[in-house]
Amino acid sequence: MQFNKAKTNFLEYLEIEQNRSQKTIANYDHYLTRLEDFAGEINVEDINPELIRKWRLWLNRLATVNNDELNKSTQNYHLIALRSFLKFCNKRNIKCISPELIELARTKRPQVTFLNEEEIERLFTGPNTKTESGTRDRAILELLFSSGLRVSELVGLNKDSINLNRREFMVRGKGQKDRPIFISPKAAEWIDRYLNLRTDNSKALFIRYGGNKKIDVSGNYHRLTPRSIQRIVSRYALIAGITKHVSPHTLRHSFATDLLMNGADLRSVQAMLGHSNIATTQIYTHVTDPHLKAVFDKFHST
Repeated sequence: MQFNKAKTNFLEYLEIEQNRSQKTIANYDHYLTRLEDFAGEINVEDINPELIRKWRLWLNRLATVNNDELNKSTQNYHLIALRSFLKFCNKRNIKCISPELIELARTKRPQVTFLNEEEIERLFTGPNTKTESGTRDRAILELLFSSGLRVSELVGLNKDSINLNRREFMVRGKGQKDRPIFISPKAAEWIDRYLNLRTDNSKALFIRYGGNKKIDVSGNYHRLTPRSIQRIVSRYALIAGITKHVSPHTLRHSFATDLLMNGADLRSVQAMLGHSNIATTQIYTHVTDPHLKAVFDKFHST
């Protein structure tokens, strides 16, 4: 069978039978299209270990050309997509190699960057809260740190998503999994202040104020995009004089680190972050384990 036709069937399978999100389907389409970009018009049975080896080499060199846009983790996403595609082909009795023959590249565990209490306070004082946009930005920063939301989850929130009285709500995260989100009284207060300033009819919780395309054809303000949130966070980190790289995910790291440093157990933090595997949550333990510091203070000579 032609690879392109099988790929279309695979993407439809993800949508209909697997109920995967449109973003996930678009990513799989992108990764598999990269194989077509490299190999041209091929049949599924043409995908063999040698073709995959050459494709991986092509991806690796493409990373160098694009200033490391395709790092090892991103290259692995391409291989994971291909492996899922081959598993689908096996189920449909389409002749292909075994998915188990595809081995992922070793990657370095990412270093956890988080903000300490003093840096968080400096970050929060950056927005000019005498303006509506500044009040919005303060509410965004407070909510990110208070909740541990992913930026994609935050931008999808509507005004009626959050119960400010109970200070909790549900969010659907990666893998279409629902989890509870809890927010602090301070975060709830800033969101309430921001909403009280709003006079528009847009349902989005956080809306765009600047730019020529801030309003849609219905006269409603557009919701902020993940890239807009990234720019907002980076801007206030610069204003606060924080030299480390700060992104919305840094505030998610800070949320988890703060919980663990104050005695929260790993399983609870895993649930609040929405991690499927506790090994993902364990990246925080080496910077938050109070026992290690106690051992150091007790046994290390001064």
